[in-house]
Amino acid sequence: MAYGDDVGVATPLPALVASDALRRWAGLETLLKERRVTEVVVGHPLNMDGSAGPKAAEAEAFARRIETELGLPVHLVDERLTSYEAEATIAPAKRRAARRAGLVDSRAATIILQDYLDGLAQGGASPALEP
Repeated sequence: MAYGDDVGVATPLPALVASDALRRWAGLETLLKERRVTEVVVGHPLNMDGSAGPKAAEAEAFARRIETELGLPVHLVDERLTSYEAEATIAPAKRRAARRAGLVDSRAATIILQDYLDGLAQGGASPALEP
């Protein structure tokens, strides 16, 4: 999870790591309402060749659910190699614990969101793919 401010800076937020999907969804709803979110960016896990596999289909379904149930526009952004980039910022001995705590996911979300915000700042062009 990450949050973008009015200046265009992405800030990491704690990952929603509850094992129960309903609790994660409720946590997401609460967060979106508390932060008065107007748009959502979702990482689109494409394969390295650019094709969409099962994980990409899951992300697309998640984006549609946000749009349908929460009424927010969603932008899918290519997330290839962001987890690798995020994990590289963590000491090797701490990576397993960081993955379990959701730290790698939060850092990857921040990279994805910052890429999207940077694209908007450069004349409105963004790396987003519409769901």
